[in-house]
Amino acid sequence: MPTIDVKVDCPVYDSFRVQQIAGMFDVPLAARASERFRVDVPQLGDDWRIGLIVGPSGSGKSTIARKLFGERLYRHEPWPRDRAVIDGLDERPTKQITGLFTAVGFSSPPSWVKPYHVLSGGEQFRCDLARALATAGTQQNVVAFDEFTSVVDRNVARVVSAAIAKGIHTGRIACRFVAVTCHYDVTEWLTPDWIIDMATSTFQRRCLRRPPIELEVFRCRRSAWRMFARHHYLSGSLSEFARCFVALWEGNPVAFVAMVSLIGRKNRWRVSRIVTLPDYQGIGIGMSVAETVAELHRAEGNRVNVTASHPALIAHCRRSPHWRAVGVKKTGGRNTEKFIRGYRGSAGRAVVSFEYIGCRQNRLAAAGTAASARV
Repeated sequence: MPTIDVKVDCPVYDSFRVQQIAGMFDVPLAARASERFRVDVPQLGDDWRIGLIVGPSGSGKSTIARKLFGERLYRHEPWPRDRAVIDGLDERPTKQITGLFTAVGFSSPPSWVKPYHVLSGGEQFRCDLARALATAGTQQNVVAFDEFTSVVDRNVARVVSAAIAKGIHTGRIACRFVAVTCHYDVTEWLTPDWIIDMATSTFQRRCLRRPPIELEVFRCRRSAWRMFARHHYLSGSLSEFARCFVALWEGNPVAFVAMVSLIGRKNRWRVSRIVTLPDYQGIGIGMSVAETVAELHRAEGNRVNVTASHPALIAHCRRSPHWRAVGVKKTGGRNTEKFIRGYRGSAGRAVVSFEYIGCRQNRLAAAGTAASARV
């Protein structure tokens, strides 16, 4: 098994205070301070997709990562203050850029058109992840990301880790990824193929399963929409006739779905709003809740449709056996605002319509009011 043995040193500058500290705490002084990091690492080969280098601060994680991956260790560079983040990934096609943003859980078009410095810490971290992943040209490339999840809260860390793992395993992220972090709590969410633990200087191969995300879905008042409205990619309005549902994860609201009946069509409903809060995007919560709510309506003898222009929603429905495409409108539908107060139609936007045909009765807790979902 090959051994990585790295010695790092730095100069020690003599001064009165340096001498004072050395005397107070019995610190031996030399011309240079040095430290050695050593770990046995087998040849990684090609049979892995995700790696993790973890350990406490000062344990040599970044040093070992640089030794293993060199220039493939991502270094943060400033984002332009006078451009939207959608323009910050060079000259790649827009579809490719939005695909990367969506893959790391940055799925809010209203935020895509903002500059980096006005985004939240969680959104900035996901933008940095997308930019790092954009440097990988082929599936054989490796991207190593230092200080992974160090600047976000631990809920966001779990979700981002799961989003990265999902994107890589589904092929939407076409590279190998190595997280370098001091946080052990991302391990089971990232599901790495191998781990280097610098606390013990050990290497191990792992085959982990991500913990399930158990959601509780409840019928709620329209007032709950206020928490989600600004994160919707269309208008923040909501039909006064909407049936509203909220999903909780560990007691915290994470997603919202609204349903409205189709005018002039008996027992026909459509999904009017699907919003997942930014900290929880990227792992399929929104569509899981929407499908659970759709199944509740099917249990009442209704048919359910959704019409959308968001690329992530369209991609999910096209892949899923629970939806079938029923229409494509390159210029959108007619403007129905004069019929429904506060409703913004799809006029002028290319949209795809799907009908829900799945059966998820194992998700249902009680028809009509509450249900459970698993992601």
